[in-house]
Amino acid sequence: LAMSGVAPEEAGLASGLVNTTAQVGGALGLAVLATLSATRTRDALASGVGSHAALTTGYHLGFVVGALLVIAAIVVAVVALERVPRPAAHAIDTSRTVAEF
Repeated sequence: LAMSGVAPEEAGLASGLVNTTAQVGGALGLAVLATLSATRTRDALASGVGSHAALTTGYHLGFVVGALLVIAAIVVAVVALERVPRPAAHAIDTSRTVAEF
């Protein structure tokens, strides 16, 4: 999909950019979720919540934010991607019988 509009002589460059973007995006997303989770856990511990409950609270926030980001990505994909028209299926001529072939 990302490579569909690329000229053949630039396919290597485009492939490298797609792969690099995926790697950096994943690393950045994980860093943001881990930071949110750790901050929520630290704040819960500071307010006197037990360690297990604090970790659960932090992980819960990380998972909720991650799920919301996935939902947002799905919405963007559905809205932003162009629909590719499918070629019409070949019509089958049912007017002829087997004996005519």
